[in-house]
Amino acid sequence: MGRLEGKVAIVTGGASGIGKAIASEYARQGARVCIADVSQDRCEAAAQEIASGAMGCALDVRDPSSITAAVKATVGRYGRLDILVNCAGVFAMGLITEIGPEDFDRVVAVNTRGLLFMIQGAARQMIAQGSGGAIVTIASGAGRRAPPGAVVYGLSKAAAISINQVAAQELIRHGIRCNAIAPGAVKTPMWDVVEESFSKTLGVPTGAAAQGQVAVTPLGRMAAPDEFAGPAVFLASDESSYVVGQTLNVDGGLNLG
Repeated sequence: MGRLEGKVAIVTGGASGIGKAIASEYARQGARVCIADVSQDRCEAAAQEIASGAMGCALDVRDPSSITAAVKATVGRYGRLDILVNCAGVFAMGLITEIGPEDFDRVVAVNTRGLLFMIQGAARQMIAQGSGGAIVTIASGAGRRAPPGAVVYGLSKAAAISINQVAAQELIRHGIRCNAIAPGAVKTPMWDVVEESFSKTLGVPTGAAAQGQVAVTPLGRMAAPDEFAGPAVFLASDESSYVVGQTLNVDGGLNLG
């Protein structure tokens, strides 16, 4: 019997990277999973790859009506919602003297506003069911200490940590536990964007960002997406029944520096 047997989960940003790795492990642990991402085709492809019972659902977290539709589709398919994993996110880089309002608005719309209203949509459904639930948010070590050039991304992830803490306090009376995971550097498709942005913004060679992260990470390497699946299962399972409002560092020791 899997650790999430009988549970129903929505994983935003689930078509690739950390989100896909978590969705895959959730399915392996017995959960029925809705993979929610901006592309319906990519969602369906990931769902077919992960498990025969998984579903794909197009979702734009910037749009409250899209959030409502994704929750409704999940409940329509599986009858309930027990777990939400917030993994949808975007990245932008720019020095404080150069960053534009367009990048600020885009990152905050997804990483902060979208996160808040995704939690709201899932929590309303869980409260209506009356049987509690678990919400896991993928934050970032940048939410505690962002590097030069990452002011907007850093503030959006600091907000994610704060939203998680407030949601934990408000929702625990309904039996909904909220916790977060703060990754360090991870080899995902988004990292290619990060690497290119660092090179352009700071005038360093491509690859310098990864080298810099590895140099200050005690474990001496970047993470793989599937290294976040176990922690995400733990935080969604009954094994973490007394864990509330925490942000778990999964960063190879980077936070020790």
